[in-house]
Amino acid sequence: MSWSRLGLAGLLALVLAGCGGMNVQDFKGREPRLVIEDYFAGRTLAWGMFHDRFGNLRREFEVTIDGTWDEAKQTLTLVEDFVYADGEEERRVWTIVKTGPDTYTGTADGVVGTAEGEAQGNTLNWRYTFALPVGESVWNVQFDDWLYLQPGGALLNRAVVSKFGLTLGEVSLAFVKPEKLSAAAGNEPMQTAAAE
Repeated sequence: MSWSRLGLAGLLALVLAGCGGMNVQDFKGREPRLVIEDYFAGRTLAWGMFHDRFGNLRREFEVTIDGTWDEAKQTLTLVEDFVYADGEEERRVWTIVKTGPDTYTGTADGVVGTAEGEAQGNTLNWRYTFALPVGESVWNVQFDDWLYLQPGGALLNRAVVSKFGLTLGEVSLAFVKPEKLSAAAGNEPMQTAAAE
């Protein structure tokens, strides 16, 4: 093999290695530590949006999440009630099983098969296939979901949605506990369309 071909092969290997994306292990030891069964116990509020791959805002929504942790079964149940800006409402129920100190599996309406998750430090990476209605058809799209716990208690979420390896768009969410909102507003509870 000539030196030029060897150099080209090496460059290609570096480019492909750089396309590997983030690794949840890179967040090991970061604080505050994210333990989802603790964070999502009780009520959590969230606000989110979906941007398509061109950066256009396509949807906005609010979510009220009620979480229950069953210690004996090592199972977290999340009841998510979505209210979209156009008035559409949707409920999704997640059943998440803790399978190890830092690993989880999950099922929910619309999820194809089982979601796989791993937490390290302040971060959770959650990957799954979702059956997304598009017009008269349903597309099986992949979610690469990253959640980052912040020092003030907010949980930031960025999910890349793709099909056949091509990015379709991104979902961004901010999760907050109601008591944190009350404290930020000078003990005046904030109202949301999704809250009861």
